Order: sequence, then structure tokens, then C-alpha cells
Amino acid sequence: MTPASTLVDTQGRVVRDLRISVTDRCNLRCVYCMPAEGMPWLPKGDLLSYEEIARFTRVCLSLGVTGVRLTGGEPTVRADLPVLVRLLNDLAPDLDLSLTTNGLKLTTLAGELRAAGLKRVNVSLDTLDPQRFQQIARRDRFHEVIAGLAAARAAGLSPIKVNAVLMRDFNEDEVVPLARWARENGYELRFIEWMPLDFGHTWERWKLVPAAEIVARIHAEFPLEAARVTDPSAPATLYRYLDGGGSVGVIASVTRPFCGHCDRIRLTADGQIRTCLFSLKEYDFRRAMRAGAPDETIAEMLRAAVWRKEPGHLINSPYFKQPERGMSAIGG
Repeated sequence: MTPASTLVDTQGRVVRDLRISVTDRCNLRCVYCMPAEGMPWLPKGDLLSYEEIARFTRVCLSLGVTGVRLTGGEPTVRADLPVLVRLLNDLAPDLDLSLTTNGLKLTTLAGELRAAGLKRVNVSLDTLDPQRFQQIARRDRFHEVIAGLAAARAAGLSPIKVNAVLMRDFNEDEVVPLARWARENGYELRFIEWMPLDFGHTWERWKLVPAAEIVARIHAEFPLEAARVTDPSAPATLYRYLDGGGSVGVIASVTRPFCGHCDRIRLTADGQIRTCLFSLKEYDFRRAMRAGAPDETIAEMLRAAVWRKEPGHLINSPYFKQPERGMSAIGG
């Protein structure tokens, strides 16, 4: 029997992971995420304050959440991010507190973030070619990402995961080079299938490089075996290198949906809860908190929202409709 103090949906899935977007802004303009210009940024007054985020997180922890990941947009562009990290860490020093970032500001922030209580980072890097990086990100900042990865390691953040999105006829030729580079540098590489969450709604299925192809390409160069599953709710399917050179993961949200084990909810920067990346419905917690709702009311609202969590996304269904918000506004 599931305790009343947990967040459970109609499928029996229990929420343990909270993704918190702290801003919708970003210092890159990656082609698979947002247009080069004209992004409709949220007004500053609509963003949750760090105190509001900490309060909401405290309620979530009381309901069984054990992991928190800070996302964006690019979370490090929000001022004084270590202040939020410390607020969250003070709630529960053993909290699995992580950050997804493009790495550009880690050279100046990694040490502060680690000291404030951050445990680990996921850094986005889709190419090892500086010129191609500029084509993808529309910014010439490849070397800052590499320096940021080094800074994260020096600060003691561990593990360091690297997220790579592949697009057909663009960067799928970097599967093996990225795998080799990650092996040599001790990073945990995660390939992510490109999902229909871009602001411009330019996603096309033929551009997606499926997980099976990614694994086959790596296996031909570095033989793999499926890793033993220890956490069925983890989004990445892991493979171990037979020569002992670590592991590589593939997040196959499109071709191998893992919705049946999903344990995540997302808090947007403007205080909306989304129970699925592809939700068409949001639940307004900013309004409730600013209206003075007590923690008990916030908890009851959250239980009700999670109870209505979708059984799964509909990407592979003719009824799929892409959310109006893009990934940078939702939070990854």
C-alpha cells in the first residue's frame, strides 16, 4: 500500500525526482532548441524567487522526493545561483542535488556551486569540432565548455555526465569520436534522441538518430554489453564497454519510451508544475504560494496534479500535439 505521504499517480508510479527550471533564458541558441532571435522571455516578476523555490522543494521532500536537478534555459545565467543551491542543500544535506548546464560559466561557478552543496553536473556538448559547435549553438564558445568541464572536475563534482543530441546529416558522424573522447577523459556520455520540443516546431522524425543506430555504431568500434539495470526509472539505457572502459548511455525518449517507469515532475521557472515533458496542461503553484496557501494546501495540490499524470507521451501516435512551450521554457 502506498503511504499517503508520497506522490503517486494512477499508474502506480511514485514521484522521486523534481526538475526545477530557474530561468528560461540561455546564452546559446542551439538550432534544435530555439530560434536565433525573437525569444519571448518571461518577465522577471513571473519567475519564482529562490525562497519560493526552496519552499516548494521542502514540500516535495516531505512527500518523498529524493532528487532535485536544476535546469533552464541555462541555469547559470540566473544571478547568485549558489545561493539557491545552498538553500536547497540546507533542506537535506544528503539530497541528490544536480545541475544541467551548457558549461560556459562553470569556470567561475563550479567551486562555489560545489561548496554550496551541488553534487554533480550534466554538461551539454554535441560536437568536438569548434566550427560545428558554432553552427549548432550559433555562438563561438566551444573552448569555454571544455574549460568548464575541467573546472567541474577540479571542483570535485562527480560524476560528470556529458549530454549529446544528434541530428541526421548534421552531427551523427560524431557518435564514435564522442564515445572515444568521453572514454579517454572519464566522462559519462549520454546520447539523447532529438525530441519535438523546439520553439520553432521544426522537429522532423527523419532527422532523429535512433538509439539502436547509436549503439550499433559504438559497438562496431568499442564492443558493448547491456549493463545490469539497477534503477528502472533512470531515463538512460546503459551499456558497458567490454574492455572495462566505463559505460555509455542512450536516452531514447522517442524510439524506446520509458514512460512506464517515469518518476519525474517539472517545476517551470514561472511556477507551473508539468507532470510530463510533453504535457499540454500545467498546474499553477506560483499563484497559490503568492496567495498565501499553507504547505498543507500546496501538498494536496501536488498530490492531485501527480494523480493526473499522463500514462505516457504520444510522440508515436497520430494524436500527438507538440507543447506550445519549448524545452528551454519547460526545463529538461
